[in-house]
Amino acid sequence: MSADLQSNRIVIPIFIATIIVIFLIYIPIVFPALFSSLVGSYSDTINNPFEFGHQAFILIISNIIILGFGFAYYKQKLPTQLQNIIERVRSFEISKKTTIIVFFIIMGIYIGLSAPELFLDEALQWDDYIVLEKALELGPYGESDNPYIQEQNDRYVRMFLLDTSLNTFQNIKFLPFIASIMVVFFTYLLTTQICQKRFAGIISMIVLLQSNIFLKYDTIAVYENFWVLFYLISLYVLKKGWFLSPIFYILAVFSKAYVAPFFIMTLFSTYRSKISRKTKLAILISYVVIITTAVVVIFAGETLYPKVFEIDPPSLILGFAATAFQFRSDLFILVMLLPVSIWLFILAKNRLKEADSILFLIFGTILAGPVVVMMTYFYEVLPYRLIPLIVFVAIGIGLFFSKRSKVS
Repeated sequence: MSADLQSNRIVIPIFIATIIVIFLIYIPIVFPALFSSLVGSYSDTINNPFEFGHQAFILIISNIIILGFGFAYYKQKLPTQLQNIIERVRSFEISKKTTIIVFFIIMGIYIGLSAPELFLDEALQWDDYIVLEKALELGPYGESDNPYIQEQNDRYVRMFLLDTSLNTFQNIKFLPFIASIMVVFFTYLLTTQICQKRFAGIISMIVLLQSNIFLKYDTIAVYENFWVLFYLISLYVLKKGWFLSPIFYILAVFSKAYVAPFFIMTLFSTYRSKISRKTKLAILISYVVIITTAVVVIFAGETLYPKVFEIDPPSLILGFAATAFQFRSDLFILVMLLPVSIWLFILAKNRLKEADSILFLIFGTILAGPVVVMMTYFYEVLPYRLIPLIVFVAIGIGLFFSKRSKVS
């Protein structure tokens, strides 16, 4: 069997699955009441489930324009001058020195604009802060009859870092902000690791930093990004020092249990990475061991998680509607979901092997929210949980600029 045929057998099902979940997000944007009319609690009160949403035409027209332009470019039907300009932009690269300067300018602007948020009173910003505050007062060994307070203290790594931020740095927002800065940095590193182009990494940073969702939660302690950071590091070190990957993964899990199913995406990324079979097997074994240990700790201990499972299949569809609703303030990322996924499929077909890993990560991070909503009443789809998806879309956009110049 040729390598291309084997690759197609992997890439095509992932692409189809990704397109399906993207359309399950797009449908509630176009017809906001449709899913609720089918499985919602108030289906009888909905008169017209096919009434268009206020962002429907923006979403449809934007995708038609982007996909039409992309198809013309792919088939080389654009005017020659425009085609050549796009090729030059895609092949453009910057020196290490220029990259460092541009990187620090971007990060300086971002930090400068976001730093004043460190001095805002989070108790006045978010009602959930009182839950976090009481959990911090109880400490890791305290117990509470309130399941939401108890669940906070089951996230040992997160609570340790927030306690350190509060007591050592005298500002509970400080370490969450540092984590968000590092999320931007590792978005750059992952992009450059995949395509070996610094310019693509810079583009992915800019895409992430334009996200309203990311900027809204980047300094918030209640909805911190520790778990996102640890998971990104666990992916990055697969090639650098594979034995660190499961360690950072478990740090992510004990920062936020929501990330636990993400190990499936990690193992797929491992399988598609350009590393030796021996290393891949070692990573697989290490993840099996550490996941088994984590499951034993969670189910043998007195954590809340085993008590909140309650599978409700109709909630899966409503979870997609909720995900679509949370994207209302991040229209650019929403619009780009479909074009980016198609582009990653094309890149994967053209032997950028790890493009399908990003495609699978987009699929998994879209699906995670609705699946969690289906499996437990305790959680719902909230905007900050979309940050990993936004990161992988940003990387996908960066990979558009992954074309290598013929001249070294």
